[in-house]
Amino acid sequence: MTPIDPKALGKVAVLFGGSSAEREVSLMSGSGVLLALRSRGVDAHAFDPAERDLADLKREGFARCFIALHGRHGEDGTVQGALELLGIPYTGSGVMASSVAMDKVMTKRLWQADGLPTPKYVRLAEDQQSREQVRAVPDVLGLPLIVKPPREGSSIGVTKVRGYSEMQDAVKLSARYDPDVLCEEFIEGEEVTCPVLGSGLDAVALPVVRIAAPEGAYDYQNKYFTDEVKYHCPAGLPDALEEEIRHITLAAYRTLGCRGWGRADLMIRAGDRKPFLLEMNTSPGMTSHSLVPMSARAAGIDYEELCLRVLATATLDSARPTSAEEGAA
Repeated sequence: MTPIDPKALGKVAVLFGGSSAEREVSLMSGSGVLLALRSRGVDAHAFDPAERDLADLKREGFARCFIALHGRHGEDGTVQGALELLGIPYTGSGVMASSVAMDKVMTKRLWQADGLPTPKYVRLAEDQQSREQVRAVPDVLGLPLIVKPPREGSSIGVTKVRGYSEMQDAVKLSARYDPDVLCEEFIEGEEVTCPVLGSGLDAVALPVVRIAAPEGAYDYQNKYFTDEVKYHCPAGLPDALEEEIRHITLAAYRTLGCRGWGRADLMIRAGDRKPFLLEMNTSPGMTSHSLVPMSARAAGIDYEELCLRVLATATLDSARPTSAEEGAA
């Protein structure tokens, strides 16, 4: 790979914090990224969109942005759209891919259309959450099942429902974060994650990470604030299964039109070892517990180099040639 000149990257804003339910995690991610970039000689500065006007980025001469925001107003296409209008290149997926990937229902629809494996689901819109409609969901998906807000991350608002009597409370909790509720078939088995670096045909899937959480509870607390979860990278999976997961991840990434970097979360069904896609993260965590840095290390890329490589991919949707320009080339 061609060495990256930190000085050529110009004045860089690391966007972190923000106003979503994942603000606390974003503050941890962004702090790590900021220190890493500075350690490699990048002229990097902290920028919290919850406390500052995005127009300041233009006024203060920032050349590019590293998006370390998670959740709404950071990972959902809104900040990406604002940066497009400001003409400031940014890391990660563009407006459409960010918006679609943030919505787990829309993501699943696209994956299903391309024949990619994802658990069965029922979407309960705001006007479909009567007691009768909620109680009927286990008849479709079986038990246990997962109830979660379709536009949140970091396991916020997620419940594993084991019986009919738990459905109402689970839907009520999820609806605190999103008017729509996603009910999903529970895949019994091992949870894994697979990061991707790059864009289009040049995108590369990094080593798979296998996650072993206490009693399967890979929740918000265990993700970020305990050392109870065990991570295995190399994952210790058969070579053919690891290759299948990486292949599915790349296909899922390309189907959504992702670019720069991302991370797919999957389950491996215990009965037949079949992998199922759960979601695609277009602005993955970069905390001390995060999985992309762990996978990158296994591929020989340290944290600082990872941050630098991601930053170097910053671009704009509008920087891509139009079809007319391509035809003239």
